[in-house]
Amino acid sequence: MNMDIVEVDGQKYALRRARVEDIDPILELVQNDEFREGEPKRKTGAGDRHLAAFYAIDSDPAHLLVVIEDAQGRVVGTMQLTILPGLSRGGASRLQLEEVRVADQLRGKGLGTWMIRWAIAEGERRGAKFVQLTSNQSRKAAHRFYERLGFNPTHVGFKRWL
Repeated sequence: MNMDIVEVDGQKYALRRARVEDIDPILELVQNDEFREGEPKRKTGAGDRHLAAFYAIDSDPAHLLVVIEDAQGRVVGTMQLTILPGLSRGGASRLQLEEVRVADQLRGKGLGTWMIRWAIAEGERRGAKFVQLTSNQSRKAAHRFYERLGFNPTHVGFKRWL
């Protein structure tokens, strides 16, 4: 995968495939999410489960974990793309977006919009016929963001912890 460069608000950012050394910055972005404010903070450093998950994602061509880094090489965004084959809709594959995160100080500047547009183009390149994602019900600003990008709230999601 080639590195893609974008200039947003006068700053340059690079989107690239995540590497194992990106696990901690990725986890920090996920943990610093306002939705997770009440949850206990994880200990620093990637654990065995994080490493196993990273290698499972990285070794499977159906998955792509990317990071966005600033000009200083700091990870300021991330998302995971997964191509899911399906029998419905004429055997259409879909792009599933997960863990879309942008550093707090960069929200509202256009970086997230560029990331989602890049993901959609990558999904099309990989044969996906539509894109789907889930967002917690409490994330009203995220819902408005996705709707501005053409996503429709068509389904109700359910989750059960095992």
